[in-house]
Amino acid sequence: MKILVCDDDKEIVEAITIYLEKEGYTVITACNGKEALRELQDEQVQLIILDIMMPEMDGLEALLKLREYSSIPVILLSAKSEDADKIKGLNVGADDYITKPFNPLELLARVKSQLRRYTQLGGLQEKSSHLLINGGITLDTVGKQVTVDGELKKFTPTEFRILQLFMENVGTVFSSAQIYERIWGEDAYATDNIVSVHIRRIREKIEIDPKNPDYIKVMWGVGYRMVSKG
Repeated sequence: MKILVCDDDKEIVEAITIYLEKEGYTVITACNGKEALRELQDEQVQLIILDIMMPEMDGLEALLKLREYSSIPVILLSAKSEDADKIKGLNVGADDYITKPFNPLELLARVKSQLRRYTQLGGLQEKSSHLLINGGITLDTVGKQVTVDGELKKFTPTEFRILQLFMENVGTVFSSAQIYERIWGEDAYATDNIVSVHIRRIREKIEIDPKNPDYIKVMWGVGYRMVSKG
């Protein structure tokens, strides 16, 4: 597995590289968003660890450009702990984030979680019935595509997995913690914002009016459920 690490702090890049290489990953490095995008033109990577605050082109701008053509999982690094900064990163297409200073074991756990889900999305785990249909939504678990009323929509790996969870369990109510544990594969802790941002992004792609959703409903005080539109 090949991972791109992008941060303008050389010491952080070197430290992350050491941690990842000890786990057997191949690491490519960049010091700003422009350099990261250039590297991606020549290298095929399975994950990107991307700092937010960088010169020339910051991480959020680079992520916006990346999401125009790629669904590679991205973990954002941020020196800021405020929820607003994390939510902004999730809104532009990040799959996860980690705040500096970070625990190396936590970073490795998040890396492995994202790579595991990305590998699964690559079609290594096929199902006998690969089309999930609810109303105008068709989710192809093998082709890893979603169409809404016949129109192909782009989903990040995390968005795809959440939608698949709902499509496989129409009518079932999931709390934010349950969604996080199933999708991220780790215990939930202060995860409401992460889940709600991803739900909002999914609604923007599947709903006619995302503010008044027909498919994914909030069950106040309980969680979310997908309504059957058969």
